[in-house]
Amino acid sequence: MRIMPTPVTDFSYNLPEELIAQTPLEPRDASRILVLDRNSGLVVHRPRFSEILDELCAGDVLVFNISKVFKARLSIEGFEVFVLKVRDGEIDALVKPGRKAGIGFRIGDFNVVSKTDDGIVTLSTGRSAAEMFAFCESAGSVPTPPYVTTELADPDRYQTVYAKTTGSVAAPTAGLHFTPELIDQARAKGVQIEEVILHVGIGTFRPVQTDHVEDHIMHAEFVEIDEQTVARIRSAKAEGRRIIAVGTTTVRVLEGVALTIGELVTYSGEINMFIAPGFEFNVIDGLITNFHLPKSTLLMLVSAFAGRESVLAAYQQAIDQRYRFFSFGDAMFIR
Repeated sequence: MRIMPTPVTDFSYNLPEELIAQTPLEPRDASRILVLDRNSGLVVHRPRFSEILDELCAGDVLVFNISKVFKARLSIEGFEVFVLKVRDGEIDALVKPGRKAGIGFRIGDFNVVSKTDDGIVTLSTGRSAAEMFAFCESAGSVPTPPYVTTELADPDRYQTVYAKTTGSVAAPTAGLHFTPELIDQARAKGVQIEEVILHVGIGTFRPVQTDHVEDHIMHAEFVEIDEQTVARIRSAKAEGRRIIAVGTTTVRVLEGVALTIGELVTYSGEINMFIAPGFEFNVIDGLITNFHLPKSTLLMLVSAFAGRESVLAAYQQAIDQRYRFFSFGDAMFIR
């Protein structure tokens, strides 16, 4: 039987503009959290994210993405250079205005060496990766999403409290709700904390521009999971304990490695992982996430895990209840 392609419009919904959160709440765990049972479709509204503790049990494993955001947006001689990836000697970037940035063109100290059909420009920098990150930190600005039009008073609020390894151009925003105290309380309850890395790049935030889900191509992103973490997660899984991903980026590390290699193993390298309905999950049992943009790959991932109809129904409840959406908005826990 011929399988019909899935229209991207199946993942659309109407969001009042005033529900797009422009600033983060204080303290971090003051946001609301919608709890969705993916088997029954039952929704529970909790008034404060810190109540996630009531949803967690001793033995649960929370997996965080510890990638750290760098100041990826540079303004150089009238050009905006949005850095996507940093390597020794060169960067990949989006450049505006892009039409001028042909091969051989110079932007400040940088020289254009190649350009892809989808607008990603590679520039030589003459700097090591460490030197380039330091340059971005001194000369760049925080790469908040375009739908956030209010200037961020504290740049650290677009950074998780557990961020360690520099490399992301957008925050893994599900983790923004956690405070050090909340993490300590989870540990005290017997929750196991594990760490992985996915450096958020264009693959996470680039809009889907195809008509059908199956035609979208993700860009690869760097991920890393070490041997000890793998062993502990595999042990917990074998014991029937829940593996709960904090954020869609963490999902792509765990499920991406498991799918690419055939099982969850030690891995350091790029993963090109597009998760949409029909995907078979092999590692995670729960997901803490934010509310995502219509027709986005992130909404498709969440729908793959919990079912499109259940997710869109939960989103409508969130809209009716005036939840705050997107990066600085409220949270979901899908159990």
